[in-house]
Amino acid sequence: QLQASGGGLVQAGGSLRLSCVTSGRTFGSSYHMGWFRQAPGKERVFVAIISRNADDIAYADSVKGRFTISRDNAKSTVWLQMDSLKPDDTAIYYCAADSVYFGVGDRYDYWGQGTQVTVSS
Repeated sequence: QLQASGGGLVQAGGSLRLSCVTSGRTFGSSYHMGWFRQAPGKERVFVAIISRNADDIAYADSVKGRFTISRDNAKSTVWLQMDSLKPDDTAIYYCAADSVYFGVGDRYDYWGQGTQVTVSS
């Protein structure tokens, strides 16, 4: 299971740090992880992904330079540090995991419940 947390209401320009804790399986270094988001009335889209050993990372152009994804396999946790937040970042953020797939599509096998991020102008 994946448990995402850390969302909330923040003013534009502010920061939030999302966490995704995995449990019930030995995720550790066995799974590629990703963050996706879904804004109201829109499809879920890729935000950032990190390979199982953190040797490969990718960001959506819209968040590049503002968001940072990281992981600690010993803690089975992935973070998304979000800085310089904009109203357009408002969405439900989901973490995802897969033991094989590593890409920007939503083909990951495991998904968290989502955490709401709201950025006010």
